[in-house]
Amino acid sequence: MSAEFLKNIPIAHRGLHDETRPENSLPAFLAAIGHGYAIETDVRFTKDRQLVVFHDDTLLRMTGDPRPVSECDLAELLPLQLGEKPAHIPLFSDFLQTVGGRVPLLIEIKNMPQVKAEEIAAAMYAFLKDYGGEYAVQSFNPLYVKAYKKLCPNIPCGVLGTAEKGAAKGLQGHIIKHMSLNFWVRPDFISYRKEDLPRGKIGRFRGAKLAWVVRSEDEALFARRYVDNIIFEGFLP
Repeated sequence: MSAEFLKNIPIAHRGLHDETRPENSLPAFLAAIGHGYAIETDVRFTKDRQLVVFHDDTLLRMTGDPRPVSECDLAELLPLQLGEKPAHIPLFSDFLQTVGGRVPLLIEIKNMPQVKAEEIAAAMYAFLKDYGGEYAVQSFNPLYVKAYKKLCPNIPCGVLGTAEKGAAKGLQGHIIKHMSLNFWVRPDFISYRKEDLPRGKIGRFRGAKLAWVVRSEDEALFARRYVDNIIFEGFLP
């Protein structure tokens, strides 16, 4: 599958969300589709190993519930409301059905310390194997990227990176900052935090290059000096 959309279609960060459409909600995804943007979203397991679309480790910021997502069964998550609007945490399957191949997808596998790479890769592939639209997979965890790339060598798989202090500790932080395992993963693209540009290693990378999260036209102009495309929110590029 081609990775060209990663270079030429702006990617809406967690959908096209605003004060009326919560991030990673079906209304935000439909808004992105309406504008023809590609969609970036996040996937993680519930306690009972169901795939849901949700960014944070805990439910607090988006729902007011302090529990970690990983400690909740799906039945406990489905009634929760995202913010003050009538939107709920989507199942990964509902997300795919809603998009239905109308725009490309950039799916981030969230890092889950107790989840083996092969397990999450297989769970995602079970839903994506018959999906008719374009998509790519990325993660901060190079093991996840490697596992999905091995399972689906024709799907673009990429590594996320940042030099932000506190993003991760110790060896993990070093790997995320320097993308130290790219020689082993052999990613098709890289996605780096906009505030940390420019970086020499990004400039030398030969695949598609993305910047996140871009929040204005001025930031977009800056980022495009170093990358092919942007993951954006808060404005319409």
